[in-house]
Amino acid sequence: MDSLDQRIVSQLVTDARASYAEIGNVVGLSAPAVKRRVDKLLDLGILRGFTAVVDPEALGWGTEAFVEVHCHGNVPTQRIRSGLEPLPEVVGAYTVSGPADAIVHLRAADIHHLETALERLRGVEFINRTVSTVVLSRLLDRPPQA
Repeated sequence: MDSLDQRIVSQLVTDARASYAEIGNVVGLSAPAVKRRVDKLLDLGILRGFTAVVDPEALGWGTEAFVEVHCHGNVPTQRIRSGLEPLPEVVGAYTVSGPADAIVHLRAADIHHLETALERLRGVEFINRTVSTVVLSRLLDRPPQA
C-alpha cells in the first residue's frame, strides 16, 4: 500500500459515499485510476467493504458491556467463536492475553435485556465464569486511520 492508496483509504473512511471522481480530485488521480486502486485494495483485503455506520442507541441497543470470558480448560479459539456466534447481543469478541480467555462486547436494549444476554452467555457449555463491566458512557469512538 503506497501513499496514494493511504490517501484514498483516508478519503473513504471520511466519506465512503464519495464518488471515485471526488476522491480523484483530492488525491490527484482520474476516477478510473481510483476505481482500479479501490478494486485492488478490496482484492487484497485491505478494504473489507463499505457500510453505513449506525448509532446502536438509535436502534434501541443503547446498553453495552465488556465481559471477560474464562473457559473450562484449553478451548480452541474457533470453538469459542462458534459458541458466541448464535448470541445476537455479542457484537464483538476477542482473544486476549492475561487471565481471561476472551473479551466479549455485548449490546442490549436495556439492563434487563443485558442480564438475560449474560445468562445465555454463561450458559455456553465451555464457559466457566465471566466478569462483566457495564459501559456508562462512550468517551471516544474513533475509526481506523489510514
